[in-house]
Amino acid sequence: MSDENKCCLFSPEDCARISRACVAFQLRRAARKVTKAFDEALRPSGLKITQFSLLTASFLQENQNVGRLAELLGMDRTTLSRNLKLLENRGLVKLEEGEDRREVRVSLTEEGLEAMEKAAPLWHQMQKQIVSGLGEFRWEAMMSELRLLGKALKK
Repeated sequence: MSDENKCCLFSPEDCARISRACVAFQLRRAARKVTKAFDEALRPSGLKITQFSLLTASFLQENQNVGRLAELLGMDRTTLSRNLKLLENRGLVKLEEGEDRREVRVSLTEEGLEAMEKAAPLWHQMQKQIVSGLGEFRWEAMMSELRLLGKALKK
């Protein structure tokens, strides 16, 4: 890096400390690695982990409106809508106008349910591998901490 492009507020040591301590950096790094592992595991099903998660949520929240589903998933509504549109194009979910014309409701199709059933054993295998790698106690503790983090950020 040339002298004129150097950050005048941080030294390389400061930046290294920030990256090691930054909650967002560490969580996103871990999430990318976990996503990559699940995507690899789910490849034979034709789904990515994000798609499998959306199908699962759509199944659990049958006929839910997109806004509420986005809230439950902690996603931006427009990002969720874009992802659901891709699933609809594949015939895995159905998007229908709700009571209010601005409202869109999501439901799983028969093809969506079949895709979930094909992916579920692959998901279980990767989930088991990750949990056993961490150990059950660490896994439960981490899940508890992540739920607390989510609650703290709602305030």
